[in-house]
Amino acid sequence: MINRTNISFERFTNKSQESADGAVAYLPRRLVSLDAFRGITIALMLIIGNQGGESYSVFQHAEWNGCTLTDLVFPFFLFAVGAAIPYSLGNRISRGDKKRRILLRIVYRSVILFALGLFLTGFPSFDLPTLRIMGVLQRISLCYFFASVIFLALDVKKQIFTAVGLLLLYWALMTLVPVPGYEAGVLEKQGNLAAYIDTMILRPEHMWVISGTWDPEGLLSTMPALATTLIGVVAASYLRSNTPSKERVVNLLLFGFLGVAVGLIWNFWFPINKNLWTSSYVAFTGGIALILLAAAYHLVDLKEHRTWTKPFVILGANAILVYVLSELMHYVEYSNIAISGVQVQLKPFIYENYFASWAGSLNGSLLYSSAYLMFWLAIMAILFKRRIFIKI
Repeated sequence: MINRTNISFERFTNKSQESADGAVAYLPRRLVSLDAFRGITIALMLIIGNQGGESYSVFQHAEWNGCTLTDLVFPFFLFAVGAAIPYSLGNRISRGDKKRRILLRIVYRSVILFALGLFLTGFPSFDLPTLRIMGVLQRISLCYFFASVIFLALDVKKQIFTAVGLLLLYWALMTLVPVPGYEAGVLEKQGNLAAYIDTMILRPEHMWVISGTWDPEGLLSTMPALATTLIGVVAASYLRSNTPSKERVVNLLLFGFLGVAVGLIWNFWFPINKNLWTSSYVAFTGGIALILLAAAYHLVDLKEHRTWTKPFVILGANAILVYVLSELMHYVEYSNIAISGVQVQLKPFIYENYFASWAGSLNGSLLYSSAYLMFWLAIMAILFKRRIFIKI
């Protein structure tokens, strides 16, 4: 433990042990399936966010309404953040930590995550007058903070009511409250309530520079994102319960399919939209997350088919570190290097000469991102082997 930064380098053997076949065997009450779920999400993030050039449509965000594989990554990560809360905070409660101490830890972690997000959005110029305030880590920070407080303050039933209430309230606000110059219920890039609030509070110069008029990680849309996190909290709490294992799997599947159905039906009135993080999007993606977690729990934790999970557990063990380093790597990828006396950008040069030149633009792009994933997996495997885990 490094007390000056409160970043811990923990030995994985404190929480798990490795079996002869290389699979990670966890101590009771810890889910390998949840670690694998988190790792799969990170793997998708690395592949989708680092295509070499032109990419297949499945690796692109929906233009506005709709949902692709790419649009599942962020809600899956928030779901995993929520699912970790009953385990991390539950362990602290069970060993007798005072609530004040737990709250201080929650605040500390939230502030560090938000500060990391500001660092990434400002790097490398750190131009404060145009610094984007919100972002991926900033949203994770806010969702983690409020979900943790709700977990400590409310029982599971009230957590469910809170999540449902957030979705209904957001729906009402977005469809019933008019924006100056527009009628109520506008859900386009301009004229929607979320964008209006962001421009009033954050100001356009501190919003996502690509859009100029809205922010995909804005303030109001963090409300339903919190509901996504709470779905993960409730799911993990249920898996920690004394309900028979098979019943847990069946019920998670049922609620997962119910969530998908609700999302698809709600889509007719409140379209599935990641940028607005609509309530239908939360129900739809949350339902898929529940289905996948139930399937993983059945296969990995109950049937103990764990060997295949090792690469994903490795990635998930340092999830925030992978995200931060991969974001910083973008600046290295587009740095200029001298090749035969000519200045070229590193990423386009590697992609065009070593991937697209023989595999074509689409397959070459996918192969480049796959190689990028393998690069980070190799680094994380070294840390994993040395039992180094950087946690905030």
